[in-house]
Amino acid sequence: MVNSCRKLIFNIYIGFYCSAIILSTICICSQFSIPSTDQFSKDPGAFPVATNGQPFPWRELRLPSVVTPLHYDLFVHPNLTSLDFVASEKIEILVRDATQFIILHSKDLEIINATLQSEEDLRYRKPGIMLTVLSYPAHEQIALLVPEKLTADLRYYVAIDFQAKLADGFEGFYKSTYRTLDGETRIIAVTDFEPTQARMAFPCFDEPLFKASFSIKIRRENRHIALSNMPKVKTTELEGGLLEDHFETTVKMSTYLVAYIVCDFNSVSGTSSSGVKVSIYASPDKRNQTHYALEASLKLLDFYENYFDINYPLPKLDLVAIPDFESGAMENWGLITYKETSLLFDPKTSSISDKLWVTKVIAHELAHQWFGNLVTMEWWNDIWLNEGFATYMELISVNATYPELQFDDYFLDVCFEVIKRDSLNSSRPISNQAETPTQIQEMFDAVSYNKGACTLNMLKDFLSEEKFQKGIIHYLKKFSYRNAKNDDLWSSLSNSCLEGDFTSGGFCYSDSKATSNTLAFLEENAEVKEMMTTWTLQKGIPLVVVQQEGRSLRLRQERFLSGVFEEEPEWRALQERYLWHIPLTYSTSSSDAIHRHILKSKTDTLDLPEKTSWVKFNVDSNGYYMVHYEGHGWDQLITQLNRNHTLLRPKDRTGLIHDAFQLVSAGRLTLDKALDLTRYLQHEANIPALLKGLGYLELFYHMMDRRNISDVTENLKDYILRYFKPVIDTQSWNDEGSVWDRTLRSDLLKLACYLNHASCIRKATELFSQWMESGGKLNIPTDVLKIVYSVGAQTTAGWNYLLERYELSVSGAEKNKILYALSTSKHQEKLMKLIELGMEGKVIKTQDLAVLLYAIARNPEGQRLAWNFVRENWTHLLKKFGLGSFPMRLIISGTTSHFSSRDELQEVKLFFDFLKAQGSHLDVFQIVVENISKNIKWLEKNLPTLRTWLLASI
Repeated sequence: MVNSCRKLIFNIYIGFYCSAIILSTICICSQFSIPSTDQFSKDPGAFPVATNGQPFPWRELRLPSVVTPLHYDLFVHPNLTSLDFVASEKIEILVRDATQFIILHSKDLEIINATLQSEEDLRYRKPGIMLTVLSYPAHEQIALLVPEKLTADLRYYVAIDFQAKLADGFEGFYKSTYRTLDGETRIIAVTDFEPTQARMAFPCFDEPLFKASFSIKIRRENRHIALSNMPKVKTTELEGGLLEDHFETTVKMSTYLVAYIVCDFNSVSGTSSSGVKVSIYASPDKRNQTHYALEASLKLLDFYENYFDINYPLPKLDLVAIPDFESGAMENWGLITYKETSLLFDPKTSSISDKLWVTKVIAHELAHQWFGNLVTMEWWNDIWLNEGFATYMELISVNATYPELQFDDYFLDVCFEVIKRDSLNSSRPISNQAETPTQIQEMFDAVSYNKGACTLNMLKDFLSEEKFQKGIIHYLKKFSYRNAKNDDLWSSLSNSCLEGDFTSGGFCYSDSKATSNTLAFLEENAEVKEMMTTWTLQKGIPLVVVQQEGRSLRLRQERFLSGVFEEEPEWRALQERYLWHIPLTYSTSSSDAIHRHILKSKTDTLDLPEKTSWVKFNVDSNGYYMVHYEGHGWDQLITQLNRNHTLLRPKDRTGLIHDAFQLVSAGRLTLDKALDLTRYLQHEANIPALLKGLGYLELFYHMMDRRNISDVTENLKDYILRYFKPVIDTQSWNDEGSVWDRTLRSDLLKLACYLNHASCIRKATELFSQWMESGGKLNIPTDVLKIVYSVGAQTTAGWNYLLERYELSVSGAEKNKILYALSTSKHQEKLMKLIELGMEGKVIKTQDLAVLLYAIARNPEGQRLAWNFVRENWTHLLKKFGLGSFPMRLIISGTTSHFSSRDELQEVKLFFDFLKAQGSHLDVFQIVVENISKNIKWLEKNLPTLRTWLLASI
């Protein structure tokens, strides 16, 4: 799954790329010890009470393993007029231990009846036995009580008839609407089950370990089509003009991957090299926006089949743009669902960043067809095995299929974003316990996605690309159609041999030389596992402290903590028991060679072969660790940047800028030193490095602006516009150049206009006026479209016209740009109108409310408005989005994390205490409190330095 709104890929895309929001969780446990039927009989009072007052025979959140599903026959008939559905299912189960009850998941379903048949009953066509159904909503479970114990090692068949309303939100089997060009509202029905919502659509064993196959039938009207995981095999005409579609039986898979849709969409199709039919579906008015997705899907599918050496196992692959969708996308096997802005590309209104987003989301979801679908984690505590791998495979696949997008450079920000989260004490391990549905939802965060991907990239760099690829092929082949855990991955990556690589003596020979003997293999296996458990089972990120003394390098590792200073009492306690095995890389002024060393202890010493004027650790930022240079280390690097920055690799220059400013937030480097490092940027031709330095200056500007520290705000504005004037003045207002040329244009002109740069405002105003005069028909270059709209939105006439255009536009990319522009208004009544429209959900869809509140909160005129609205409307927001959902976490963090005063911190704490007292608790509460505290400390420590540095620089 991709999180733009739930799945954290964790650059959150809100149409106007927000910074990523990263939440921690608690996660579930291993298989519980199982209370037996005898325990229930002896002491029913020790068990929960069902809704009818009877004892419920199961007390754990996890299902018992005494019964496992083998196959589901599922029939569904949604009524898109009455907005409900009737359904039935027959589940083939295997009883592993004798039991007198069957526990399944079910949520908000009305069970009409349930019956049980044995294999013998089925053979002789005997009627089923009626079962007593008990419900325990607190655990989202039902119990089917049988009159006599089910016999171990036999198969039975459970038939259940049930019905429910189509859900109002974005989970389970829910309704979605869209408007046609002539203003008609149409309704479709769609599923979204990850992580724990299949139980809202049909009673099931809704845990990833309970894999089964599914045969699905869907009844519909003639004006609709039905889609599911597998191809349709036949359609039967029924009385009353209804049609019933029968779909092929699926492969063995987890319940969260089941999917079906009833809609009236159109499609474009193509065939992959291996014969898989790939189709892109969208509402009829948006069919012309599907062509890029088809091209990308075909290229990426071919790439993955070759890279993994495993053919995509289904005969078809559908990608569907859903009008109302909470996350960026969902990887349902054979029927991937997307938010429209994550799949559709409109050449007239989609920018280069939109194209990059669509490409990487498609790459992410296609990677899941292997990582997640073919091989699934045993439990949600290891969701990173799905999401971390899919995020990492974006890098590998997009680099290979679309090298012109230069995604390799964008991947740096995947790691930089999660470091902000991971350097807080409230972070969590990659592999982490989660038990309740809310805790499981919180696992879909930047730690699972981004940190998972970055540690895999580091491991690939350590093992070599060839060995890493062989290892993951081994992992996928060994665990196909099964479940896996952390240790299974480490074993596969240690032993990259496939079945065919072994000789008759049991040894594997690969890379044209023997992996030696069993002892060597065991040592290597232990090394990878020992190293990687330090990255997956403990939270946080290490700081490597380097001190050069002649030809000797003294190394020390610590836990990097942002917002907690070394001199504070709690710092030492927060360092205890943290130790990583860090695969270090470094280069020196003396040669281009990349040196390697594994730091396994708190301290170590390295001897350099020759004298060197500087040393730079973490080559190309491939390692997931921070570096601080004590003594004259930073001064030597700054001197080199000023003399000839090209002697350092481009990614190393970007990494130095990132690390320097992060070290400021930890109190390890002075702000003036970090700012001095950026002075060389006037000579920097590498755009990612240039934008990284500019990004920190912009961050400081917004912090000062929101706090109304006017003298520093004005001086920062003057410094940015003067210092970067040469590069600002060379920007053209078109869509020409490389992907990074275009990204620079968008980011730089957006900042220049925000700072009221005269020529930028003049050009944007001119283009906006021409666009309005043309009735919205003038094609403005896509890379500057958001800038032009934002400048135009500052007048009442422009703002009103943009809102009208927002309602009429059929391009999600354009709507996102307009919505961002509308949120920049300086008039609070206009901002309040946007929030009201978002709450109403007609003009501005509910799916966009969270990112709207985020954007308004970033507007100095809207920050209090958004925060007050959230506090006053918490109950209403909770009804629209679940407590642990990504939109809810974004709303909480997005409207508070930028605060930087003690009064604001106190307000936030009081509100969170109020919510906890009501039984609402999320890990994001602590994350927000830490972020605000960090902002307060940063200002107290660094504001005088920033003020002085600016006065000396302008």
